[in-house]
Amino acid sequence: MAKVQFTETVLRDANQSLIATRMPMSVMKPILSTMDKAGYYSVECWGGATFDSCLRYLSEDPWERLRTIRKEMPNTKLQMLLRGQNLLGYKHYPDDVVIKFVERSIANGIDIIRIFDALNDMRNIKLAVETTVKNGAIASGAISYTTSPVHTLEKYVELCKEMTAMGCQTICIKDMAGVITPQETYDLVRAIKNALPSVPLILHTHCTTGMAFMSVVKAVEAGCDVIDSASSCLSGGTSQPATETLYDAFTQMGYDVPMDRKVLKQVNDHFKAYRDQCLKDGLLKPKAMATDTDALTYKVPGGMLSNLMAQLETMNALDRMDEALEETPKVRKDLGYPPLVTPMSQMVGVQAVNNVLAGERYKNVSKEVKAYMRGEYGRTPGPVDEALRKQILGDEESLTCRYADTLEPLFEKTKAELGDMARSDEDVLSYIAFPQVAEKFFEDRKAREEKMVKFTIEQM
Repeated sequence: MAKVQFTETVLRDANQSLIATRMPMSVMKPILSTMDKAGYYSVECWGGATFDSCLRYLSEDPWERLRTIRKEMPNTKLQMLLRGQNLLGYKHYPDDVVIKFVERSIANGIDIIRIFDALNDMRNIKLAVETTVKNGAIASGAISYTTSPVHTLEKYVELCKEMTAMGCQTICIKDMAGVITPQETYDLVRAIKNALPSVPLILHTHCTTGMAFMSVVKAVEAGCDVIDSASSCLSGGTSQPATETLYDAFTQMGYDVPMDRKVLKQVNDHFKAYRDQCLKDGLLKPKAMATDTDALTYKVPGGMLSNLMAQLETMNALDRMDEALEETPKVRKDLGYPPLVTPMSQMVGVQAVNNVLAGERYKNVSKEVKAYMRGEYGRTPGPVDEALRKQILGDEESLTCRYADTLEPLFEKTKAELGDMARSDEDVLSYIAFPQVAEKFFEDRKAREEKMVKFTIEQM
């Protein structure tokens, strides 16, 4: 009997996709010991936008969050998402910072690091993969899935071979926009499994376009080993397909699904009350739960669609939305077909809006697109439009080396500059990732502690 395993995303990607990663630790903690009994392959609980959101909006230390989850879930593999050389931010960091970040993530409780690069430039994940393996955790290499003339089955299989050669123990098909169709899923899983039969394969997708449930079934039929899913009350829409639904479906189909269905219900019952509160407070918007098939035409992820609308709204130009959507794939082609995942999705979307509103294509070019053209994000999947490159860079040559090779070490220098403000290496890493946000968090933390000491003295 074939086995299907599940990665539960409710603590990270499900709440990132639906409620902008605003779920506080106070909501998570009471259910963690129950989740530990569910039998998940892993629980994705960290990385992505959780780091920024903890510091910026929730006044939580992301490292303390991880340590708490580790303590409450001793029997479950904890997983995080890492953007390769970008870590959790939007730019490339020096190698010493990447090494230290991976080391401290594992030391604080992470068992699996899913590592990807927005351009599928394997040079940008190699160091993170090697450091993960060296420190005893599982390196899961992820391909950023998209469709274009340059993204072929053969190319994806080659990427998977590269990732396993550099040390990745598992491979993930990361479909951030929810655009992979059932047939594309089946064909891709079969191609990877034929080439790498002994490497566990994972599918991560979103319900944005309505394809996810069908694609997950076809993935498993083709030999996929692990699927990402979300506890049902925070599933669907821009989130993942529902854990309980897929458990029931695969069990009935005769697969071995080694999870406890009663525990899955307890987990969902817990988060259901929080979901209802988010709806009431307006944090969870009905639009996020809807199916939007525009992504199948424009290859625009749900989050990028919201950003486009917000950008046009601030400029009183929401009536130009259709033009911006039509311009997006044209910009993407000009830039060599980058997958529309952070930070590429924001970059392409902003440029598409600029082109539409200026009335002239590339009249206003963002600094990010200039950096992209210089090669600061990595090797482009396909060739960029040469006339456009010349227009933006003039006679300046694009980088051919890995951009991180041009960066000076940063960790020890930052640690010395912060002095007493940083209490640990983890604080230094928080500051490097989000300087202004972390500094404010440190100040607020100190003020809270002083207030607590004063309160305690007054009570004595």
